[in-house]
Amino acid sequence: MVSPSGRAGRIRSAFVTTSKIVLVTGAGTGLGRTMTHALTAAGHQVVAVGRTAATLDEVVASAPGPGSVAAVPADVTDPAAVDAVFAHIVQRWGRLDVLINNAGIFGPTLPIDEVPVADWKQVVDINLTGSFLCAQAAFRLMRTQTPQGGRIINNGSISAHTPRPNTVAYAASKHGITGLTKALALEGRAHNIAAGQIDIGNAATELTAGIAAGSLQADGSVRPEPTIDAAHVARLVVQTVDLPLEVNVPFLTVMATGMPYIGRG
Repeated sequence: MVSPSGRAGRIRSAFVTTSKIVLVTGAGTGLGRTMTHALTAAGHQVVAVGRTAATLDEVVASAPGPGSVAAVPADVTDPAAVDAVFAHIVQRWGRLDVLINNAGIFGPTLPIDEVPVADWKQVVDINLTGSFLCAQAAFRLMRTQTPQGGRIINNGSISAHTPRPNTVAYAASKHGITGLTKALALEGRAHNIAAGQIDIGNAATELTAGIAAGSLQADGSVRPEPTIDAAHVARLVVQTVDLPLEVNVPFLTVMATGMPYIGRG
């Protein structure tokens, strides 16, 4: 029989932090910024990718130790820019341990027949194609680096399972993320690459600012919804990053307890 202290020791050992090289996209604001700071506080070295250099510089300046942040401005929808990010990672660190595909936009909140095609393409390009390009580059590196392997975490959203009204582009892109996650997890088995998805409901960020005031519901009403501190989400991300590669978390849902998701609203 294992003593309680023995069990606790084994549980703690699964989460012992060794410094890892972690790439976070969309790192300049919102969840990406919160994740980046949580990761550096846990001792990891973060490559912060985003489109705006000024916001990335602020993330670098405000990051807590003992880890560190390197800002790499890039547009994840541009294949050449993504290749340049990974070339920089190889040159500076020689490997990548974790990719967190977090970059995304909400897009238009319109009935499907009123959504401009250009807006649809922008949402899909950033949310889905950008995640694919980064995952492809990360997979290529993780498969060939020594020691082999790594972890890919995709930001899915509750909308990867259940859409909100009038959010066709966002919902479709996030459903696509679920397919990407499953494909990465399947193909990654042979190369020690673990791939999973975190589905977040109502974390309080710039993206969800309007939800607390009032959000359109499936029955046509508009009601405020509860939100949660993004730090709770970041803590779960750090725990996943700290897991050994023989452990995968395919899907993890974290949400405000009172939000209308489970059941009929």
